[in-house]
Amino acid sequence: MNIIDIIEKKKNKLKLSKEEIEYFVNEYTKGNIPDYQAAALIMAIFLNKMCDEETSNLTLAMAFSGTTLDLSDIDGVKVDKHSTGGVGDKISLIITPIVASFGIPVAKMSGRGLGFTGGTIDKLESIEGFKTSMKIDEFKDKVKKHGMVIAGQTEALAPADKKIYALRDVTATVDDISLIASSIMSKKIASGADAIVLDIKVGNGAFMKTIEDGEKLATTMVNIGKKLGRTTICVLSNMDEPLGNGIGNIIEVREVIDVLKGNGPEDLVEVALTISSLMIYLGKKASSIEEGKELALKSIKDGSAYNKFREWIVSQGGNIDVIDNIETYKVAKNICEYVSKEEGYISSINAEGIGKIAMSLGAGRETKESEIDPSVGIIFSKKVSDYVKVGDVICTIHHNDYKDMESIYHRLDESIKISKQYKTKDELIYRIIK
Repeated sequence: MNIIDIIEKKKNKLKLSKEEIEYFVNEYTKGNIPDYQAAALIMAIFLNKMCDEETSNLTLAMAFSGTTLDLSDIDGVKVDKHSTGGVGDKISLIITPIVASFGIPVAKMSGRGLGFTGGTIDKLESIEGFKTSMKIDEFKDKVKKHGMVIAGQTEALAPADKKIYALRDVTATVDDISLIASSIMSKKIASGADAIVLDIKVGNGAFMKTIEDGEKLATTMVNIGKKLGRTTICVLSNMDEPLGNGIGNIIEVREVIDVLKGNGPEDLVEVALTISSLMIYLGKKASSIEEGKELALKSIKDGSAYNKFREWIVSQGGNIDVIDNIETYKVAKNICEYVSKEEGYISSINAEGIGKIAMSLGAGRETKESEIDPSVGIIFSKKVSDYVKVGDVICTIHHNDYKDMESIYHRLDESIKISKQYKTKDELIYRIIK
């Protein structure tokens, strides 16, 4: 085969064969196809699109471009979960112990945050001693012993995706449904899951800005799952305002503990219960999604989810004293109040704007080399539709001697809007697609 012929074919809007896609993925991963030719093909795909069969074949080729996890020797239905990313999205830390408390194995590989969306690994590593780097045998052993593990993604897992994504990132070809879907699903397939729940965030604080685009992505990924023998369910959830009250790494861990103790904010609890219910259902521990939700809520109320969370922290080397004394752990040196300058109802809290403010404080990475400060972030005491008077605290800013607080207050003014008219809260869960 010849890469020039493959580029020419897609340039002319023709369908690529399974063999042609595999040739491109394998040879590019090995370094036998230069970036400029790979970029030409990716741009041709971006402009002329892929059909469902091509997308499935691309997913499979990337999934098997490196090491794949074989979890067949672990009893039960292995259910994985992935979020497309958002602000205040700490759902993985909540659903993992809930689902594992029912004996459903959760073997999950997650990433670090880059930009204004937080990373699961960063949140977990804000807990003293928590280990996210491990070899495959250790990864599997923890699932067998404790029913759950979240680790950093290994370099050997779907290496083609990492290489192709890096190219897409610098060639303005990120936002294509087939390329997004194959990127996400290739990692999930390589991770060895039997069933997959995907949380597609929609709104100004998410990659997918509209429900329509979210539905297209969800349908594509569900179809890929079906073709490749993995039961896949997608949830479209709202990311127009931050999820929960806290944004920032240890701040979000505190909120996770609140949820697991039955005291979390309503929006975070609702999304967590929805995702958990789907995983419990796919794990064959409930006969319906509704029963799965009842069981998830029961695990919080009877303490089994929180007990499982503590077991999980210890199993990956985390200091349990940190969890038991979380309120006093890694508290930022400075806590400043942002107050309302007018009376009315909060009409919007721009999730992307808030995420970028938290990133500036040190809660996220502007580049891959940026250092995370686990203690900093923002905690909201008021959310959309809440009534405020002049001087009421809307949120607190947690920082360590940040030099330009005036700019932070100005950016909060731009991100938080107040109206005289009552603003009804938008739906949290837009669709469930299966």
